Amino acid sequence: MTDVTRRAAIGATAALAAAPLLRPSVAEAAAPATAKQVPGVYRYKVGDIEVTVVTDGTRTVPLPDALVKNATKDQVSAALQAAFFDKDKFSFFFNPIVVNTGSKLVAIDAGNGAAAFEQSKGSVGQHQSNLTAAGIDPKTIDVVAISHFHPDHINGLLGADGKPAFANAEIVVPAAEWAFWMDEGNASRAADTLKPAFANVRRVFGALGNKVTQHEPNKEIVPGIKTLPTPGHTPGHTSHLITSGSHSVMVQGDVTNLPALFARNPGWHAMFDMDGAKAEETRRKLYDQLVADRMVVQGYHYTFPAAAHIEKDGDGYRPVPIPWQPVL
Repeated sequence: MTDVTRRAAIGATAALAAAPLLRPSVAEAAAPATAKQVPGVYRYKVGDIEVTVVTDGTRTVPLPDALVKNATKDQVSAALQAAFFDKDKFSFFFNPIVVNTGSKLVAIDAGNGAAAFEQSKGSVGQHQSNLTAAGIDPKTIDVVAISHFHPDHINGLLGADGKPAFANAEIVVPAAEWAFWMDEGNASRAADTLKPAFANVRRVFGALGNKVTQHEPNKEIVPGIKTLPTPGHTPGHTSHLITSGSHSVMVQGDVTNLPALFARNPGWHAMFDMDGAKAEETRRKLYDQLVADRMVVQGYHYTFPAAAHIEKDGDGYRPVPIPWQPVL
């Protein structure tokens, strides 16, 4: 190697080593944090029917002492921790859906409503904004099917102005649920903790007037969607079976709340189940059917997108989330 070549090589090496020191002094700021979640929308097919999960958000509270009536708080904490949740907190997940049968657009349950959005600083009450993100105009909804009359399922029937949020929709409700909540004797005998729920039912449905239709059990409310009585959580609690060809999904409402607790431990009686023993009986019966039929379940209080297959696991059940589908 000549001296010129050697000197050139040494010079190039030195230049490379010094390069970091010779860069201009320009600040390389990181991108600012977004601090906002993307819209909570997910779609999947049931045969020829399209299901859109339109989340209403999540609310997290300190773990109540008596969340489960027949289990200790320590047992509940351990179950939460085993499922990788915070052992000292309980999260409510809210997941209404919209079903496009091809001829009808049907919403199942309506979320917490606009007032809850303000009260929770946006953590719940997201249903209407997520409908918009999904490209669904509430005015195009033909039917809203209600599983039961707890506030997180019916308050979204009204907008922030107190008027119907689904202006052109028929509201279909279980006759048994209507009979219980509209009975003045039941309202007068209710425990003080339950009286606000009775008042809320009258507030919501009073604003809907003649838009409400009651249905009997096992009613096909539109072609492809049939009701199934699943009492216990409330007296008239109802699930909805979506069927297209050989494909089916069970929209279970509140047959369980958080599955990490109440599917894994079907004998646990939640504080918000009005008849714990009946709720357990219903839960075991329905979940045994889901296992036997290898059917997808859509759970209102499952984690988004809230759809899973169910397998038997000892005395309980284990949800296996459906895989994400990038195209329909």
